[in-house]
Amino acid sequence: MFDIARLENAYQKARQNLLQERIEQGHWVGQLSTSALSTATAVSALSAVQRAENNRLHQSLIDGGVAWLRNHQNDDGGWGDTKKSYSNISTTLLAIAAFHFAGVEKSLADCIAKAEKYVEQEGGIPGLRKRYGKDKTFAVPILANCAMAGTQSWKEVSALPFEAASVPQKFYHWMQLPVVSYAIPALVAIGQAKYFHDPPWNPVSRVMRWLSIGRTLNVLQRMQPASGGFLEAIPLTSFVVMGLSTTGRSGHEVVRKGIGFIQDSVLDDGSWPIDTNLATWTTTLSVNALSAGGRSPEELECLDWILSCQNQRVHPFTNSPPGGWGWTDLSGAVPDADDTPGALIALHHLMHAASTSDEQKKKIQQAAQLGVDWLLKLQNRDRGWPTFCRGWGKLPFDRSGADITAHCLRGIHIWREHVELPEARISNAIEKGLHYLESQQNEDGSWLPLWFGNQDNEGEENPVYGTAKVLAAYHDLGLAETSVAQKGFHWLASAQNSDGSWGGGAACGGKLLSASVDGAKCTGSVEETALAVEALLFSREKGEFQGELESGLNWLVKAVETDSYRIDSPIGFYFAKLWYHERLYPQVFAVGALGRALSKFQGQKAT
Repeated sequence: MFDIARLENAYQKARQNLLQERIEQGHWVGQLSTSALSTATAVSALSAVQRAENNRLHQSLIDGGVAWLRNHQNDDGGWGDTKKSYSNISTTLLAIAAFHFAGVEKSLADCIAKAEKYVEQEGGIPGLRKRYGKDKTFAVPILANCAMAGTQSWKEVSALPFEAASVPQKFYHWMQLPVVSYAIPALVAIGQAKYFHDPPWNPVSRVMRWLSIGRTLNVLQRMQPASGGFLEAIPLTSFVVMGLSTTGRSGHEVVRKGIGFIQDSVLDDGSWPIDTNLATWTTTLSVNALSAGGRSPEELECLDWILSCQNQRVHPFTNSPPGGWGWTDLSGAVPDADDTPGALIALHHLMHAASTSDEQKKKIQQAAQLGVDWLLKLQNRDRGWPTFCRGWGKLPFDRSGADITAHCLRGIHIWREHVELPEARISNAIEKGLHYLESQQNEDGSWLPLWFGNQDNEGEENPVYGTAKVLAAYHDLGLAETSVAQKGFHWLASAQNSDGSWGGGAACGGKLLSASVDGAKCTGSVEETALAVEALLFSREKGEFQGELESGLNWLVKAVETDSYRIDSPIGFYFAKLWYHERLYPQVFAVGALGRALSKFQGQKAT
């Protein structure tokens, strides 16, 4: 029999620690991992402006970034996206470019030589193009960054149709652009840089593009948020800054605001994170995890803050209507189909807290109505849900995803009886979404997510995360006993590591992470183990998967007891498949799994 007393103690410890992670205003902010890729692009952007203006105003930031990159080069000569990531050709090329942009190529000749050897081993420029395939969202800006730094020829940089940005946004998805929906700022700035440095030979194309420069710069200004950071993302903002600066426009308002954002985003150690923060996401995840144990989150004071994060206007970045939530409360966030259902589920939990006033309940009802309607409008023709824009295309991160679709189904379903929307409309959307999930299930029973990965798996996919998220939807919709869900449950149980954990790999418990439980190296990650345990608890059959659950919970409880459950793993994908880890993920997921297990086991004991 599982030791419920140990489970209770571990849960209370993890729960109190998570509550203590809140900031003074009552919500969670968390901390994103430092990023070699962000640091390299920030150094290049600051150097580009400094070169253009022939001054040294940003030299201290440049020096700090260069020193951080120099000190965090991997043994193989390359850099990974984070300190826990394996080397990759993209980040390594950007680091080399940053050193040249900063003018330190002579003093760091040995460092650069090792990096260039790594790039050669990875296939050089053809290897970079192979990494991204038809998607030019990131490959072209990387090569343009290199060309601006003088490490590659502009002939290696594909022309981007920046003039297309002057077309009304509602027509973008018809144009089959070579970049994803969120990359329009890079399309404009990098496209213009290519035009200025290597203009097209066709005189008609040259004139047409010249005439669109002013209009597309106006698009950039409209899309740039008050913070100056496009999507609150350092790489995207840096590409825009260096693209315009190297074409004689370092004094442009977009560049000035972008530089201000880069300056404000630097960390104490001289590096930059991939994004400012995921405050809305970490807060709704925390609320939902704390509610998983069946206890009303009375002590939470983040309700009004979550309501304030809902988008109330047509968003200038994606032309999205009001109703959605982005990943942060900062101005650079864009409403998306993962944060919106997360917020809707959190609001449903907070709606039933005894401390919630009638006035707050009224506001929650209004927000939920708008949010559910927003999700219904976003559903794709393939019956799944995309992240940002309906019908944009098939490029990575614009297509529908199983994890996104499952989350949307949960967010819609939890409110279906409480919003004033036609039931037929909701039922139709849910039915279509379930058909999509069934079509996306792999033969082995698993599902693959869009926004999370495992760097040790084939194709860097993370079926543990994807399957756990889809099974949560089947449970919430009362479909856990269906053959589709059962196939998923059995796959998830079969994917357990021998020590009781799930996921992980060489980077978890090995050289890059050094996590341990009871002094032994663990094979799995806290994040994936917690998600798998919670998903298996959704199985309706009493006693089913009992062995897997007990060994998984034992592993997780030990991790909490030894505080190794606080070690975060690089499982998150940011835009363009950039790796990140978030400090709160393992803590949040552990609280959710332990709370749900405690509630279920105590309920079984009572009956």
